[in-house]
Amino acid sequence: MEASATKMTRKEKIAAGIEKPIKKNKRIQAKYKGAKKSECKVFLSDERTSPRKMRLLADAIRGKKLSDALNFLALSPRHASTPLRKLLLNGYHSYIQKFEQLEQDELFVSLIMVDGGPMLKRLRPAPQGRGHRIRKRSNHVTVVLNQIIEKN
Repeated sequence: MEASATKMTRKEKIAAGIEKPIKKNKRIQAKYKGAKKSECKVFLSDERTSPRKMRLLADAIRGKKLSDALNFLALSPRHASTPLRKLLLNGYHSYIQKFEQLEQDELFVSLIMVDGGPMLKRLRPAPQGRGHRIRKRSNHVTVVLNQIIEKN
């Protein structure tokens, strides 16, 4: 057979109608419809806070309006709230530069992910000549801001 000699690439198969394009999986559906119009992604790398502690705050602000999330983080006593608040403000200013001038009430946190980062491993002296391992964790945070589009 000559089919093995002339193999078609995936793009050619899609163009010929043999295969259908794969749609990307949406991790989290947007709370507000039509939110994919303009989005701004910001990243925070190697933050010296445990991912578990950062996820507690990330879960609290996911899907909220930007102004509500900033107020929540400003009043939160947790150590991780300061870098997360700075990251949201950075995303807001990036959105203004990239797209248009908007108020904070017109944006919402559509996606926020906290992933584990590199770990510093140390030894702490323990009784009878042993050593216990201390793991100083860090994390990476990804935030996506979208504009609220209200449908009438």
